[in-house]
Amino acid sequence: MALSPELERAPDDKSRIQSIGKMMDILGCFSTTSRHLTLGQIAKSAGVPRPTAHRMLSALREIGFVEQDGRNGSYSLGIRLFELGSLALANLDLLREAKPYMDRLSRLSGESAHLGVFNGFEVIVVEREEPVDRPLRGVQPSESSPAYCTGVGKALLAFQKPEVIERVISNGLKAFTTNTITSPERLRSELEAIRARGYATDDSEHQLWTNCVAAPIRNASGHVFASISVTGAADRMTADRIVQLAPVVVQTADTIARQLGYEIPG
Repeated sequence: MALSPELERAPDDKSRIQSIGKMMDILGCFSTTSRHLTLGQIAKSAGVPRPTAHRMLSALREIGFVEQDGRNGSYSLGIRLFELGSLALANLDLLREAKPYMDRLSRLSGESAHLGVFNGFEVIVVEREEPVDRPLRGVQPSESSPAYCTGVGKALLAFQKPEVIERVISNGLKAFTTNTITSPERLRSELEAIRARGYATDDSEHQLWTNCVAAPIRNASGHVFASISVTGAADRMTADRIVQLAPVVVQTADTIARQLGYEIPG
């Protein structure tokens, strides 16, 4: 792929890196609740002057990373990003390494097993395994779910940098059920508890009558970038059963992390 005019004008490596950083800041302005943005909104959110934002958007539009609505001039993410994202998922070591362990976890628990990755705001379920005799309607692979009220999401969110957690909170804590945590302070306390015990739970917070227990997965550098969960109907996934399954889920997550090159301390 040829460099954009914005990058070709950069006189040295440092300037190129700065330009790429600004482009990433602009792409980061978009979310599931901010799908279409004006030039002014993007410039303000990315913290760059309007002329700079306009140049960057023009470069991103040329390579298909953003699209512009001809009717009102607003911008949205381009199809090229979806294509690259799909390619990245298809070649992700995580999927190859995690699949056999997901199968085993589903068989041992008799429930659905979900594998998710974090996109900065939400969790994307990239794989799902479930018992043949007990299918569960729920999130399908490639679907996104909130990070603050799902098991896989909270297991990921709890181990992110404070600024990432605050960004998710500032994006809004919508109530999906009467059990959804919508208080920022309560969510922060919940994430602290998750870090202490090493796993997250979902007590019908996203879908009624559906509970789960999830654990974080680290990459070779130790960063939590994925999570795995056991999900089932609330009448089966009781509080006692979640406590029983939690060590199995944590052990599965740690095994996958080791397969990805992470050396677990101790």
